[in-house]
Amino acid sequence: MTNPLYDALLGRHAHSDATLLHLADGKTLSYADIAGRVARISGMLRSAGLAKGDRLAMQCPKSPQALALYLACLHSGVIFLPLNTAYMPDEISYFVGDATPKLLVVDPAAKSVLQPVADKVGATLLTLDANGRGSFVDAVGAATPTADAVACDSDDLACLLYTSGTTGRSKGAMLTQGNLLSNAITLTKTWRFTSDDVLLHALPIFHAHGLFVACNVLMNAGGSMIWLPGFAVEPVLEALPRATTMMGVPTFYTRLLDADGFTKDISGHMRLFTSGSAPLLAETHDQFGARTGHAILERYGMTETGMNTSNPYDAERRPGTVGFPLEGVELRVAGRDGVEIPQGETGMIEVRGPNVFKGYWQMPEKTAEELRPDGFFITGDLGRIDADGYVTIVGREKDLIISGGYNIYPKEIEQLLNEQPGVKESAVIGVPHSDFGEGVVAVLVPEGGAPDVEAIKADVSARLANYKRPKEYVIRDELPRNTMGKVQKNVLRDAYADLLKTRDHTMRRAGE
Repeated sequence: MTNPLYDALLGRHAHSDATLLHLADGKTLSYADIAGRVARISGMLRSAGLAKGDRLAMQCPKSPQALALYLACLHSGVIFLPLNTAYMPDEISYFVGDATPKLLVVDPAAKSVLQPVADKVGATLLTLDANGRGSFVDAVGAATPTADAVACDSDDLACLLYTSGTTGRSKGAMLTQGNLLSNAITLTKTWRFTSDDVLLHALPIFHAHGLFVACNVLMNAGGSMIWLPGFAVEPVLEALPRATTMMGVPTFYTRLLDADGFTKDISGHMRLFTSGSAPLLAETHDQFGARTGHAILERYGMTETGMNTSNPYDAERRPGTVGFPLEGVELRVAGRDGVEIPQGETGMIEVRGPNVFKGYWQMPEKTAEELRPDGFFITGDLGRIDADGYVTIVGREKDLIISGGYNIYPKEIEQLLNEQPGVKESAVIGVPHSDFGEGVVAVLVPEGGAPDVEAIKADVSARLANYKRPKEYVIRDELPRNTMGKVQKNVLRDAYADLLKTRDHTMRRAGE
């Protein structure tokens, strides 16, 4: 029987003694070890009544058993729903109520609060902790292994991933076997992954980055992973000499740069560092290159599409850009009507290709709004393509500021602010303004003492048109971020919604 995604990731390696996981305690698990676990989990799923097309939700810590559960869902044709470990019971209740899984696997510590959630939809609840223990493991141990994978084709659903829901109800993106497989094959080729690669894996696996990019690409290539429970500087520094590649978010790289032990010698043998899930500051890119000799490869993707673009492996990895469309992916910058606009102008990024999702779970009207009849997906990201073909993301459409009828792109202002002395990073938002509709507010995170706001204002005034200049500067110790390091501008907009309703606009520190 054929099961294209499972076969590419594990099936063809199922009898291999090659190492798949290097664990924190020094032990290793081979491809054959994981395949054996998958067969037993698949047997448990079958005995629990789960069949092709049923859903399984997982909210538990990262572990080899959790990875095997994902693979077992692929093996069984069960639709896998990974849930952020930071989600609260009310959020889980919404996802479970919407997806109606037959089985919910959770951390034992959450059993008492999530049991009613499972009961409400008639789902079985099992537990799995970070050490691979719990009632899930007990149930698997009692099951008869199922060796043969369920027949699936490229159009069958593999996973449901829920969007963050910052502008409304979270939507379940339906990702098919073909979506995930096309991305894995393309990225393996683009980033030159082989069976010799050892990937330092410190990402969570409830997210597309850690699961569908890191794990899928590595397994498709037949390489191995140093399996860390999360990112911490010392374990990463200890593991780097044994790795050839690392995938991370910008926060990983800024924290490494803050560590005295992170040197050119410790990273000199590495083949590739990639960054995604949040914008990488050009300053971080340049500092990393100066420290290590490596140019971080930044790429661009999203829940509904997987990866869309990548900076090149061999040519210039241009800071501040996300490179070129991947092989097989079409990308255009268009107006609201979907008509492509001239090169160099800013508009909506739209993409089409085998990586683009099937639609939103039980939301045909929302699917119709965001997937055009010609197959292009409206990403919600504003961007432009330069004369060399590099794509630059300007920001999310919902972050666009319209002040006095003028469009203002926050990233342009943020790039200027991030260059200022005493500014570690910045976020620019629009908040209500009685005269202009919206006014610009700059939120600054200091570095090495309070920045000279008056000097910053003077420089900004000399370099930006009046309508783009921040009307208020706020100093914060840090910016609010989600678990993948992306700045939550909706939180900032809520926090400072009333800031420009007074006439006296002066520099403030958060909380004053």
